[in-house]
Amino acid sequence: MSREEAKKRIEELRKIIRHHDYLYYVLNKPEISDAEYDKLMQELKKLEEMYPEFITPDSPTQRVGAPPAEEFKTVPHLKPMLSLDNAFNEEEMRRFDERIRKELGKENVAYIAEPKLDGLSVELVYENGIFTRGSTRGDGYNGEDVTENLKTIRAVPLRLREGKYPVPRLLAVRGEVIMHIHDFEELNKKLIEKGEEPLANPRNAAAGSLRRLDPRETAERPLDIFFYEVMVAEGLDLKTHWEALDHLKEWGLKVNPLIKKCRDVNEVIDYYNRLKEEREELSYEIDGVVVKVDNLKDQERLGAKARSPRWAIAYKFPPREKVTQVMDIIVQVGRTGTLTPVALLKPVDVSGVTVSRATLHNFDYIREKDVKIGDWVKVVRAGDVIPEVTEVIKEKRTGKEKDFKMPDRCPICGSHVIRDGAYYRCTGGLSCPAQLKRSIAHYASKGAMDIEGLGPKIVDLLVDTGLVKRISDLYRIKIPDLLKLPGFALKSAKNLIESIERSKERSLDRFIYALGIPNVGEHMAKVLAERFKTLDNLMNAREIELLSVPEVGPETARSVVDFFREPRNREEIERLKELGVKATTARMEKKEGILKGKVFVFTGALRSFTRDEAKRIVEELGGRTASSVSRNVDYVVVGENPGSKYDKAKQLGLKIINEEEFKKLIGRS
Repeated sequence: MSREEAKKRIEELRKIIRHHDYLYYVLNKPEISDAEYDKLMQELKKLEEMYPEFITPDSPTQRVGAPPAEEFKTVPHLKPMLSLDNAFNEEEMRRFDERIRKELGKENVAYIAEPKLDGLSVELVYENGIFTRGSTRGDGYNGEDVTENLKTIRAVPLRLREGKYPVPRLLAVRGEVIMHIHDFEELNKKLIEKGEEPLANPRNAAAGSLRRLDPRETAERPLDIFFYEVMVAEGLDLKTHWEALDHLKEWGLKVNPLIKKCRDVNEVIDYYNRLKEEREELSYEIDGVVVKVDNLKDQERLGAKARSPRWAIAYKFPPREKVTQVMDIIVQVGRTGTLTPVALLKPVDVSGVTVSRATLHNFDYIREKDVKIGDWVKVVRAGDVIPEVTEVIKEKRTGKEKDFKMPDRCPICGSHVIRDGAYYRCTGGLSCPAQLKRSIAHYASKGAMDIEGLGPKIVDLLVDTGLVKRISDLYRIKIPDLLKLPGFALKSAKNLIESIERSKERSLDRFIYALGIPNVGEHMAKVLAERFKTLDNLMNAREIELLSVPEVGPETARSVVDFFREPRNREEIERLKELGVKATTARMEKKEGILKGKVFVFTGALRSFTRDEAKRIVEELGGRTASSVSRNVDYVVVGENPGSKYDKAKQLGLKIINEEEFKKLIGRS
């Protein structure tokens, strides 16, 4: 075979294999046996080995081959991947429809209804028909680059089919990676045979498999994908979501066959009820129905809120319920000392998850439900996530059940327990290891001091070994201290120390949030930092001063005053200052006035910053951000693929700037 003949045969084989991939993985209608398919693939591999210059990234042989990564890179989405609001019953679904019809001024609206798959959302980007990048949802604006792992999923075409519809130069689509229930059970059998821990449920299995650093490990996991949305299609003028789904199918992207076009909300509710009945017969997990306005122009008119589109909703199934026995009741101690009773259950499978614990919320909840140790109870996973005891089956009582009594001393540190409304609290403060661990984890969290590498397991290790007895001890740790602990090598020890050191320079609002003051979240911390400017001013503020601040109510004001009145808290803050924690507004002071009083709205994906970073910069320079466009907005910053905010800004004649102009404005060009 000559070189030219080999090239021609390679192209022919790729075309044949892609066609059979489409028939098998997308249409589920194979025309050849596995043996015949393998023969074609082996021939292609052999020819590519002989002529490596003809290997292309979209060749079927290139699904597995990338070396293991050290970590996943973060990449921006071409269009934000927003989450959905929920409807939990028919009334809420009808209310959604009523709002949509009213805002659009229409008597009737057509919807697309589709199974809400319980998997991992991803964005895939195709350039000139070739798969070039795939990422997880992440924070909605940026996700982890899992391109090489997505290539290993056979239902992901490396090259789009051309035919009925032209393939756009740039295409971004959204899909859900899942693991079928049978495949999940088989995988768990293999893991148990190897002596490894079985996976909790198909969703966790799919997410964990896609996020393996070695694509060869992902390739061994039986993952599947359904595509359900066109996010960017350069040069195409799609009119409806239904039309977009037809394009996906024609391009060779697998679309769920159960998706239905509904003429009105009544058909949506019929579809929901039917799917709820058929749920148990499906080969994969679903937890509801996603309902979308079909007309794409109507979607644009309706727009989006900060985190969710206003033209779609998740119509959730009621949580699955199972009966099991309460073997014991224990208490867990939270960051603020709250004692939460937890039922230890006879293990039971609820929605594909083995549940052995369930929250009992507080003592009043136990009394109201009349839960006793030994009772048979109904358990649900609220939102299909958090297990909860909902009802006691009293007719199953034998008389041997025991009442639960809230302890008068903390089970962790032995300090006195006091009653605070419906809750019981440990008075041990940060001398209680449980409160200390959770306080340190909160202090190190992303929105607070952002100490990378200081997760719950490392916190447990530091506290349990006595290396850290209070938050300020973090800044006394040296590399040799960490090297004595299990799991630490020189590199990981050095990385953690550097991360702790960097946290000394965090802004005042982050430090206020990190302190864990009751009723002070991230937003309230920013409000307080903006008003009081320095930590000393806030520490010495009276309740009446705090109440004069917009958004600060009586409960928050009292919490702040009580926190700083406590000598132990003031002493710890002084220790942190002595160890170099600055908690200053220095970055705000550098350019105070540049953005002072200016209101910004962001729309579209930014390349240089995440949305949260851009907002933080505006706030640090004295400006404010808003989630919607109005005449009060000074600047609308437009990134890639802006949403309806851009159109509204143009209508109102607002100042519209791009990312480069924004960077010049803040002195970062």
